[in-house]
Amino acid sequence: MESNSALQLISLTEQFVQNELKDAEAGHDWLHIQRVRANALEIAKEEKANVLIVELAALLHDIADAKFHQGDEEIGPRKAQEFLLSIGVEDAVIDEVLAIMKHISFKGGHNQGSYSSPEFFIVQDADRLDAIGAIGIARTFHYGGFRNNPIYHPEIQPKLNMTREEYKAGNNPTINHFYEKLLLLKDRMNTATGKKMAAQRHAFMEQFLSQFFLETEGKR
Repeated sequence: MESNSALQLISLTEQFVQNELKDAEAGHDWLHIQRVRANALEIAKEEKANVLIVELAALLHDIADAKFHQGDEEIGPRKAQEFLLSIGVEDAVIDEVLAIMKHISFKGGHNQGSYSSPEFFIVQDADRLDAIGAIGIARTFHYGGFRNNPIYHPEIQPKLNMTREEYKAGNNPTINHFYEKLLLLKDRMNTATGKKMAAQRHAFMEQFLSQFFLETEGKR
């Protein structure tokens, strides 16, 4: 594929995604997509992968998140497929982008190891990086408020072995989500670059939680 054609495909995809996400919840909006793409392209510098697939998948991965569409896990890939076909993307590229979209989510850890490719590993790491660190903390509390979940409840313990259905319900206190997902991600990164990038963000979350619990106990 000519480089100019690839650039045009990316430009058309940017326009499509921005339009689709113009009213999205702030943790899954166009700014989230931009951050994930930037992470993915940074990781791709150190990995052997098809950069067009990486960038298209990063742009499209949250085009219609199931949790905002009555749990429909097919709507995102379906929209992406229709769009990619409409702009003339090769079938092999479309197949890989859709596979990444279908397997990228954490889903309580039940998706771990269900699919693999260099491009998938890069985009999944990029998405997970945006779920941790300072941005991850902000997104987590924003979504918890969006769902009207409690911030913290000392009598409700994190559920570390949730079913997919329990995880999708997502009505536990927001602080619990750190233990149910966010603190687990550092050790589930796929690429060497992703692991390095995750380490600092993970440490920041641990520092935040330490301060949070000191303050809830009135110690600082």
